[in-house]
Amino acid sequence: MSKYYIAYGSNLSVEQMKTRTPDAKIIGTGMLKGWRLLFRQFATIIEERDFETPVLVWEISEQDEERLDKYEGFPKMYEKRDLTLPVTALNGENLGELTGMAYTMTPKAMFARSRDPIPFYDYLALIYYNYKLLGFDKKIIEVALAEVEDFALVL
Repeated sequence: MSKYYIAYGSNLSVEQMKTRTPDAKIIGTGMLKGWRLLFRQFATIIEERDFETPVLVWEISEQDEERLDKYEGFPKMYEKRDLTLPVTALNGENLGELTGMAYTMTPKAMFARSRDPIPFYDYLALIYYNYKLLGFDKKIIEVALAEVEDFALVL
């Protein structure tokens, strides 16, 4: 049985997903309205009304989900949320609203990473590259990084 997975961080990478989730297929892209991209060493999203985060929607198998659970540190580092959003296929076809699973960092993990929230360069470069490749607005990453720098200065 397959399900939809909503990626917003390093799992935007097709190359990375090929090795991590060999059964996964790209369904399309979407915009999570009311969700803000944050970095606490790694990417996460939080509910915040005036923000939006672009995503890549994958169809994954049960085995893929098990592999992702291990990679994402579920349930200690990330928890799962079912989210609904409009999705557009890569060919531009409107696929309507789909519900998929997204990983969001647990409050405990966010707090633990708040002392050193800056993401690793290679990790950030991978996300930035895939934003560019997918035509996502790179300003969303820049805003998230500016928040990290401001946050780091306060500590």
